[in-house]
Amino acid sequence: MGSPSGPPFDPDDPDRERRERDTEPIPRIGPDDGPGYGAGPGLSDGPSLSDDVGYGDGPGYAGEGRSGRAWIRDPEAGYQPPQISEDELAGLRADATGSAPRRVLPLEDEPSSLVARYLFPTERYRGEWKRHWIHLTTPLLIGVAATFVLGYLSGFLAGQNVGALTTIAVLLWFAVMGWVAWKVADWWYDRFILTNKRVMVVNGIITRRVAMMPLVRVTDMKYEQTPTGRALNYGTFVLESAGQEQALREIKNLPNPNELYLRVVEEMYEPQAVEARLGKEADEAKADDGA
Repeated sequence: MGSPSGPPFDPDDPDRERRERDTEPIPRIGPDDGPGYGAGPGLSDGPSLSDDVGYGDGPGYAGEGRSGRAWIRDPEAGYQPPQISEDELAGLRADATGSAPRRVLPLEDEPSSLVARYLFPTERYRGEWKRHWIHLTTPLLIGVAATFVLGYLSGFLAGQNVGALTTIAVLLWFAVMGWVAWKVADWWYDRFILTNKRVMVVNGIITRRVAMMPLVRVTDMKYEQTPTGRALNYGTFVLESAGQEQALREIKNLPNPNELYLRVVEEMYEPQAVEARLGKEADEAKADDGA
C-alpha cells in the first residue's frame, strides 16, 4: 500500500530512482571535507555545497552571529588610512601667526568718501573697486591719434599761411583732449561696491547713477574673461536675479575677477566666515598695536 502523501509504490516505475535521488537531503560538509565542497549520496561525480559556502571569514566581514544568508561588514577590518604627503598638508596648515592661508585679497577697512555716503549705518562695508585700466583704452588711443594727426595738420596749415584753419585744428585738439580727460575722470569715479547686504555700481560726474542688487536676490553669478582679459587680469561679471527688471546685471572690465568672484560668493554663502575673519584680524591688529 502506497504512502498517503504520494503516488502508490510501483517497483517498475522508471522515474522512481530519480525522484528518490532528488528528494534525498544533502548532508552538511565537515571542516575536513574541503572548502565548501564534498561528495554525498547520489552526487559522486560532482560537488555539493554547504549552507555557508561563500560566507567565510575574511577582511571586512564579521565572523560571529552569521546565518550564512547575509554579509555583515566590519568597519574596522581591512581599513587603510589615506596617504597624504607633506606638500599637500603644507597648504592646509596655519602659519606662525595662527592664520590659515588666504583665498581672497585683504579686506579694506574703511570706504572712501565717495562711497560712504551711499551706505547706511548697519551695513558692513566689504570693498570697492575701480574698473581695470583697459576701460580707458579707447579714449586714450583716440587722444594719441588726435595728437599726431592734428599736430601734423597744424604744422602743415601754418606753412600755408592759413591762420584760421590752424586755429581750428588747435581748438579741435583741445576739444579731443577735454573729452579724454572727461573719460578718465568718469573712470575714476566709477566704483563697484560690495557690502554684506548688496552689490552696487556708482558712476557719473554731473549726473550720478547708483545701481544696486541685494545679495539675497542674486540667483546666479558668473564672470567671463577673454584671452586678453586673462593676460591682463580683468573680466566681465554677469549677475542674474529672480526679478524681470534688473538695475544691475553686467559689469565690465573689473580687475582681479577670480579674487572678486570668491569675495562675492563667500559673502553670499558663508557670511559667518567673513565675520569671523574680520574679528580675528581686528584682534590681531589690536595685539600688534599693544605690542
